[in-house]
Amino acid sequence: MTEPMARFPDLQDKAVLITGGGSGIGAALTEGFVHQGAKVAFIDIAEEPSKDLAARLAKDSRHVPMFIHADLTKVDAIRRAVKTAQEAHGAATVLVNNAAFDDRHELLEMSESYWDDNQAVNLKPVAFAAQAVAPGMIAAGGGAIVNFTSTSYMLNIGAMPSYTAAKAGIVGLTKGLAGRLGPDGIRVNAIAPGWVMTERQKKLWVTEEGLAAMMDRQCLKQLIQPEDMVGPCLFLASKASAMITAQVLIADGGMM
Repeated sequence: MTEPMARFPDLQDKAVLITGGGSGIGAALTEGFVHQGAKVAFIDIAEEPSKDLAARLAKDSRHVPMFIHADLTKVDAIRRAVKTAQEAHGAATVLVNNAAFDDRHELLEMSESYWDDNQAVNLKPVAFAAQAVAPGMIAAGGGAIVNFTSTSYMLNIGAMPSYTAAKAGIVGLTKGLAGRLGPDGIRVNAIAPGWVMTERQKKLWVTEEGLAAMMDRQCLKQLIQPEDMVGPCLFLASKASAMITAQVLIADGGMM
């Protein structure tokens, strides 16, 4: 990824925490905040790609990014990870809730345990990461939380009901958090990406027919890349969006 064209000076030296920051959209976000000169800590369960990313970014960064290995389905693990990041960088005043797992599953075959496990990955960490960073943000006088939802729940996609329910839930949670934390100077917004061409997507689900259908619906006739999510996230994390909260920014090339 090349260095972002836009610079947000207020993000320099800010303590930033990113969940799921080791691959896909998350890796692009990690790199984007590192290029802004922020003190970035990112949480991921996949160790090797995360270590490789941290080592690569450490070569040319104002602050060496910190990789924290944790299972975000465990609330205690989230709290320990936030504490580790805070001890290294100070209280995070930017939180990016990006971690997700968009597994396909059939409604008529879905078990209770599958539903619970899926929600534990896709929705629960958003709430408890926000809870864990909130005291530090309040003490610092404010901050910004950016939650990643998805356009999938808006499109009536039937192949992943638990996932789309979680992504819709993130919107409701975003608005609730904005109402609760706004008086403390904390803004909470969400980004809803379209079909982003991560390596996982290309490996598992991208087909010529699917891409053609997407291009037919998008106003912008080009594939959406992970780095296309960086600019919107930096904007919502920075003072450039000082009076924006409780909003969902759709970044889908105009498909909706």
